[in-house]
Amino acid sequence: MACVLVIAPLCYAQRVSTVYGYNTNGQPVTRLASPGTEAVVLFFVASDCPISNRYIPEIRSLEEKFSAQHVVFWFVYPNVGETSSGVRQHEAAYGSEEHILLDPDHRLVAFAHAKLTPESAILVPEHSDAETFRTVYHGRIDDRYVQFGQERPQATQHDLERAIGDVLQHRSVEQPNGPAVGCGIIGRP
Repeated sequence: MACVLVIAPLCYAQRVSTVYGYNTNGQPVTRLASPGTEAVVLFFVASDCPISNRYIPEIRSLEEKFSAQHVVFWFVYPNVGETSSGVRQHEAAYGSEEHILLDPDHRLVAFAHAKLTPESAILVPEHSDAETFRTVYHGRIDDRYVQFGQERPQATQHDLERAIGDVLQHRSVEQPNGPAVGCGIIGRP
């Protein structure tokens, strides 16, 4: 009887954490946000996709604008074949980023329904502990790209920025007004 009392609490105390992906040191990333986070923005990027590379300054600008409002941005590298050293070189070329995640198993790709780089998603915490999330937005950043090879001089609709504002104002999140344009996410053969 004493054995059961000692073992039972140990069984309940164990908790399996979710691994979203890996940082550039190969360590598992098990938390996307801390308690009090209003939203998590995922930006799916590929080091060899010129369109996603052109959006990095825009995402950094949005991060600067919204980070003080408890919005966390993650640069997610989903392509199989992206290496930690390659991502570090890419980030050094475009500016270092605190929240970088390699997603070779496509856990976040599947959760966010991402198909292209660049594509974005907004996750909101289900509870104040920021342990579980639901996707409230996924799609393009803006309408700068009409189709592959056809670009506007500047965007006229800022879908991601509007959606972040909707989340922060506790409004229904408006989805993008058109498809994302970019490079397909490369999975396992």
